[in-house]
Amino acid sequence: MVSCEAWSSAARQLPLRLTAGAFFLSSGLSKRGADEATAEGLQQFAAGTYPFLGEQDAQKFVRLLSAGELAIAAALLVPIVPAAVAGVALTAFSAGTLGLYLRTPGMRQEGSLPPTEQGIALAKDVWLLGIGVSLIAEGVTERRR
Repeated sequence: MVSCEAWSSAARQLPLRLTAGAFFLSSGLSKRGADEATAEGLQQFAAGTYPFLGEQDAQKFVRLLSAGELAIAAALLVPIVPAAVAGVALTAFSAGTLGLYLRTPGMRQEGSLPPTEQGIALAKDVWLLGIGVSLIAEGVTERRR
């Protein structure tokens, strides 16, 4: 039998997991059929901050990116995946995108954290980081009970 605490925890997680999971599902699916120009653009952008990402074929990079996003979507949307596991995956991915935001010239207003118009697309990923950390905290709390 499932305890009231478990149901309460699942209810608290549901909005977080559904919103972030749907976002990653859409993003991962949209990259599955990326053309060569799109693949090269995504890879070059990422390699500007993380040079090792430029060492592989652009199409392979986008396939791996898509697969990673779909794996995170599954971790978030499948309720049997523990909150902490889904949270770690989401936190790691969002930390990487926030690294792009912080290190890519033109993403932030000079000398500060607020985004430029070009940086808004990456700066918004801070909410994903918050969801990931919340899921980790929830998972740790669950395990202690």
